[in-house]
Amino acid sequence: MILYHGSNVEIEQIDLSLSKVGKDFGCGFYLSADKQQAYELAERKTEQLGTGIPTLNVFEFDAACLKDTGLHVLEFQNYNKEWAEFVLMNRRNRTRTPLHHYDIVIGPIADDAVGYQIRRYVSGLIDMDKFLEELKYMKGQTMQYFFGTKEAIRYLTKIKTL
Repeated sequence: MILYHGSNVEIEQIDLSLSKVGKDFGCGFYLSADKQQAYELAERKTEQLGTGIPTLNVFEFDAACLKDTGLHVLEFQNYNKEWAEFVLMNRRNRTRTPLHHYDIVIGPIADDAVGYQIRRYVSGLIDMDKFLEELKYMKGQTMQYFFGTKEAIRYLTKIKTL
C-alpha cells in the first residue's frame, strides 16, 4: 500500500522524537493514502512554518503487519463515538507519554478546527453527537495512518520524494 506524508522537508529517516503532542492519535508519524490531502497538509505546514517547500514523502506500507506480527493495531472504519473519544483523549494529552498502547492506529482524520470543537465539548456547549458531527473532515472521510513506535515504522519503506 502506498502512503504519503506531507511536510515542508524531505524525510530521509523517520524520527519519532520530532512528533508533535496533541495530535489525533498521539505522538507519532502520520501518513495518508490520499495524495491530494497529504499535499494540502504539506502546503499548510510550509506556510505555517514559513520555511521549506511543500514535499510529499512517499512510503510503501506492508499492510500484512496488521495481522500476526505482535503489533498492537487499532482501526476505526468510520467516524463514531469511540473514535471521537479516542481523538479527544489524545488531543488533550499535552505530554509525550502515550495514553494508549497501540503501535499503529488507522482511522478518519479530524477536521482542522478540532481544538475549537474540543473546547466547546469539554465546556458543555455541545453534546457528544454534535461534537462527533463537527469533528468530521469537511472534505469527506480521509483515513490517516499513525505509526507510534519503532516497531511499527519498520513496516514503512521510503520510496521517493515528490
